[in-house]
Amino acid sequence: MKYNLALLLTFFTTISIAQLRDGFVYAQDIIQDLDVELRYCNDDNFVGEQIDGYNKEVVIMTTLAAKALKNVQDTLKKKGLGLKIYDAYRPQQAVNHFVWWAKQVNDTLKKQEYYPNVDKKNLFSQGYIASKSRHSSGSTVDLTIINLKTGKALDMGSPYDFFGPESWVSNTKLTSKQQENRQLLQHVMLTNGFRNYPKEWWHFTLKGEPFKNQYFDFPVE
Repeated sequence: MKYNLALLLTFFTTISIAQLRDGFVYAQDIIQDLDVELRYCNDDNFVGEQIDGYNKEVVIMTTLAAKALKNVQDTLKKKGLGLKIYDAYRPQQAVNHFVWWAKQVNDTLKKQEYYPNVDKKNLFSQGYIASKSRHSSGSTVDLTIINLKTGKALDMGSPYDFFGPESWVSNTKLTSKQQENRQLLQHVMLTNGFRNYPKEWWHFTLKGEPFKNQYFDFPVE
């Protein structure tokens, strides 16, 4: 009986591990003290509902990206700081959900919170929504910096997923502290092998990503 139980446990463990493609890992297995707040696992996001493909609040990314991000975390911890992850690997079905939502121009439930000064019909043309996402290749991450003692995120001058010039890296209409916080995030990410998307201060992609222009669709779970 014990032997059969052991076999069953091994079987289910193998199935669980096999859900990830070769070259992908759970970031929490590599990076200690990683704070996670996957907005797309619930309705606290610009769509206003849980997003397709997000079944569990776990951070999945390529092994190379996770190792580079560990270096970022190790650097920040020396300052009493750490990373909070909002999104990492994103299945294509989730991107399709965003595209479908963006075409529902009368659905503006979250407009005031996430895109008050952008006409929803212009989200595609202005580069905030796209039919393909670097996230689906597994080496892109949305994140911010937190104070490890308080758990609070540093003030970056605009919320995560806020669509507008306020979130652009080039935005200069910030307080000196907000500018300092953004510069710290940019510096620590760029010096550890990531590049930034200019319209989103939180969005970074690993240089030399292993699955560039490959768009995966396995669920986040």
